[in-house]
Amino acid sequence: MEKIEYDIDEFMDYCTVKNLSVKTIASYEQTLRLLAHYLIEFHNVKSAENTKELHIMSYIKYLKDRGKYTVVSNQNTKNINFPENREDFGKKIETTTINNYIRNIKVFYNYLYNNRYITNNPVTRIKEIRCTRKAVGFIDDENFNRLLKVFDLSKFHEYRDYIITQLMFDTGMRLGETLLIKETDIDFKKRTILLPAENTKGKKDRYAFFSEEMLKQLRRWLKYKDRYRQSEYVFCTNKGKSLNISNYENNFKKYGNRIGLSEIHPHMLRNNFAKRFLMRGGDIYTLSKILGHSSVKVTEEAYLDLDTDDLRTNYQRYSPLANLKRK
Repeated sequence: MEKIEYDIDEFMDYCTVKNLSVKTIASYEQTLRLLAHYLIEFHNVKSAENTKELHIMSYIKYLKDRGKYTVVSNQNTKNINFPENREDFGKKIETTTINNYIRNIKVFYNYLYNNRYITNNPVTRIKEIRCTRKAVGFIDDENFNRLLKVFDLSKFHEYRDYIITQLMFDTGMRLGETLLIKETDIDFKKRTILLPAENTKGKKDRYAFFSEEMLKQLRRWLKYKDRYRQSEYVFCTNKGKSLNISNYENNFKKYGNRIGLSEIHPHMLRNNFAKRFLMRGGDIYTLSKILGHSSVKVTEEAYLDLDTDDLRTNYQRYSPLANLKRK
């Protein structure tokens, strides 16, 4: 085991003590193990101290040239997972994914430098790749109504998914946050849902708000759910456990396929909430708080991509002359 691998172990212990989410820790570890394998095999760099800026730049180019699933930290896994059988094997890695790798690498080396494990920081001048952001996917009223009609409400899991779909659309919650809601988190009088810090991306308590229509739907669902399942979770599996994210994602894709919407994804429900909120006159600051973003800038970068039709519609609603009170 080389020195850089011990450095990574030290960093992973630090992340665990900091109580970072399992998802974040896993992302760091995957990125850093792949980097270490590359540095050792291609540059004979066996410690973080000997890593240069050129090595990091070379690794970024290597990722861009090689493509998806072509880089592994342990060659033996290829004989188990057979990544070459994947449909997207070797396809271009998205710029957003590479930028995530860059952020992880920078956090690692900054940690080592700030704690004096290394004397020179190789990532000081490393910058993320500028990328063109894709427009947020939008589901119009017609297609959303079509989607709601494909659920078989006589089946427990489809009725459950039907309510999840509407709740995300109505509140803008993330899928992971939605699936961990417990009955005790819901305040029907105030029409709010408490999202505990341990369940949110920003690790802060937050409240989600829902409509009168959603209140009726939730009450009806909970009566139905409690007749057949004993669980503290609002959206549970047949065994009463919280529903897995990938389970709902796969189901949601199937529902979309039933009406020919093959590109549909659960996060589009959150996107649609945000765009509709802005189109109906909501301000960006309030939206940022509702979505649980760390700053207004994050919200602007994610959702301020209204097209010409959106702008025209908003203009007609708020035109100064059209709204002028005439005597």
